[in-house]
Amino acid sequence: MSQLFRVEEEIFEAARAIGDAAAREAYLKEACSGDAELRRRIEELLVAAGDADDFFADGGTAVRALGGELQAATHPPLRDTMADDHAGTRIGNYKILERIGEGGGGVVYMAEQEKPVRRRVALKIIKLGMDTRSVIARFEAERQALAMMDHPNIARVLDAGATETGRPYFVMELVRGFKFTEYCDTNRLSTERRLELFIQVCQAIQHAHQKGIIHRDIKPSNILVTLHDGVPVPKVIDFGIAKATEVQLTDKTLFTAYAQIIGTPAYMSPEQAEMSGLDIDTRADIYSLGVLLYELLTGRTPFDTKRLLQSGFDEMRRTLRERDPQKPSTILTSLQNEELTATARFRHSEPPRLISQLQGDLDWIVMKALEKDRKRRYETVNALAMDIQRYLNNEPVLARPPSRSYRLQKLVRRNKTLFASGAAITLVLVCGLAVSTWMFWREREARQRAVAAEREQMRLREAAERGLQTEAELRRQAEAREKITQAASLIGLGKIDEADRVIADIPPMRGTLEGATVFRKLGEWNALRGRWHEAAARYSSLVRVGVLEGWDTATLDYTRCAVALVEHGNPAEYRQFCEMVVGQFRDTTDLLVAERALKICLLLPPDEALMAELKPFYELAAKSLERQGVTRVPEAWMISWRCISVGLMEYRRGNMSAAVGMSERCLAFGTSNPARTTTAKAILALAYHRLGEARMAEARLTEVQTTLDEKFSKTLTDAGGDEGFWFDWVLARILFREAVELIEADSGQ
Repeated sequence: MSQLFRVEEEIFEAARAIGDAAAREAYLKEACSGDAELRRRIEELLVAAGDADDFFADGGTAVRALGGELQAATHPPLRDTMADDHAGTRIGNYKILERIGEGGGGVVYMAEQEKPVRRRVALKIIKLGMDTRSVIARFEAERQALAMMDHPNIARVLDAGATETGRPYFVMELVRGFKFTEYCDTNRLSTERRLELFIQVCQAIQHAHQKGIIHRDIKPSNILVTLHDGVPVPKVIDFGIAKATEVQLTDKTLFTAYAQIIGTPAYMSPEQAEMSGLDIDTRADIYSLGVLLYELLTGRTPFDTKRLLQSGFDEMRRTLRERDPQKPSTILTSLQNEELTATARFRHSEPPRLISQLQGDLDWIVMKALEKDRKRRYETVNALAMDIQRYLNNEPVLARPPSRSYRLQKLVRRNKTLFASGAAITLVLVCGLAVSTWMFWREREARQRAVAAEREQMRLREAAERGLQTEAELRRQAEAREKITQAASLIGLGKIDEADRVIADIPPMRGTLEGATVFRKLGEWNALRGRWHEAAARYSSLVRVGVLEGWDTATLDYTRCAVALVEHGNPAEYRQFCEMVVGQFRDTTDLLVAERALKICLLLPPDEALMAELKPFYELAAKSLERQGVTRVPEAWMISWRCISVGLMEYRRGNMSAAVGMSERCLAFGTSNPARTTTAKAILALAYHRLGEARMAEARLTEVQTTLDEKFSKTLTDAGGDEGFWFDWVLARILFREAVELIEADSGQ
């Protein structure tokens, strides 16, 4: 491949399609723009392509190669060139119907699958003469990239294989549709409708990024719009030059040659054109999406494709790296009247209204995506999509520094009726104040109206200040949600330490399921590494946002938070947390909730007030145990843990005999859950010591220490199930430490 990977490919394909020699000569002269080296390489490719066509046109049905014989198959032989689009030719279970597309390295056919199901599919195969190692590697990488993804807006891979001569192919979903921009213009979609379709494209690319795939060639021809029951659905195709960030797409050698450009010039990011040691990441796709959005809004790309190609290789790179494009609204104002009118008509609008619509938020969103410095672009595709959704919802966007007038402008747009009424009232009050000022020396009542007007003005000013405070809070919430989304993306890529740093200073936020999932994952990640300060912070945030979860998940989250706070060594915060738990589940009638509430709040010795608050939970759990014996019922694990909670409550109440009885009853269920039995033995050690049974207490304490030493000598993991969750083991360790400290203190006396 040459330096200008995509540029040379486009010039070569266009020249190859021109049959007339004089016309081809004129085209090459204009396209190469005096670049003799580029002209020489293109002409060599044209000669090689002609020789290959002549050679394979004369081939027979069977040839000898490398000492082996390729024999004709039972069905009509497949001509490996696939150059004649022969209808009826078969590849595996697929019958070729017609050619529907062609790229630099492969040809795409419409084919019919005959078994096990009959359906129309798209079959992509490497072109003969292009099956070099690098092309085959990129072909297999595209196949693997598509196979990894499962998204309604990405074409699905259905099958894969190789021809009899070893050329790989793969079969994917047949997308019947139009090029993205062509569909929008043909149907004259409004700007709002175009943005809604664009958000779906962003969601598809975000899905690819979460799978560790960078597309690197986003452009209108690689996004087709099809109709599902009359509803337009964009489909992203052609991952031919996609790059993996975390996974290996193929076991063949796949690399970008030195000084080789990957991508389509008009949609290429500055870092792709730079060809430096800087690695390409997901922000290159964000730039390409910005170019696509620019074209959707204005009908043209930031830099004209033809001019880029004609300017020469070095000038093209300099343009992409250094020149700043005009804002979308600015480029529209520079158009001739006829062009501007046609552009507005395609967007179901009028020229003045279209320009006004792009000025402001949409200009800022597009220009943020097109930043030359990738650190200043949106950090994720999801952030770009969320900003567009904010624009559609008339909410403040994050693409520009917010000013007070800008925030007030957004507030007015969302509350037009309220502000119109306020403006009318203000106008009346001002008029009344003017009249009363003019007449105050004549009428006492006029002076009173002036005072009333001043008070009303103060009230309105306070209302406006409250509105600004509300706006600031909404912005903080939006920033918090963006950080949560960024952390979720990093977790999806396996970069959990980076995700933990992203949300380390996140402000308090309202409950979301995404937020609960992120805090739960990061809390457990920190806890399993013994980072109890961070774990306690993440779980404290989790219980604030986890109100959307079911009661079972919530009580488990509270248990995790409790043990993290105790292990962190913050008893004051732990006691405040216990008060919150009691208040949250005060009126519960659920036995599992009551059992877990007791276990959460009794990790450390409680005061009298907390003991009184826990009495209803204790009575509910203890009464249920009176009706149940030691039986091997399916709910035995629940009953045995309930014995732990009730036994711990009896110990805290000073009823040592009952504590021993409940703990022994727990042990009677067997040792299927080591964390549970270890906790029961720790309670027995405490109770036996209080009863003066020193030998029994020492025996149980020794058993607990042996089990805990073995468990915590290895890396703590969340095995769950019969092994016991990690927080159950930490709970047992907390009670063990209390027993050791109690026995040592009494021995010292």
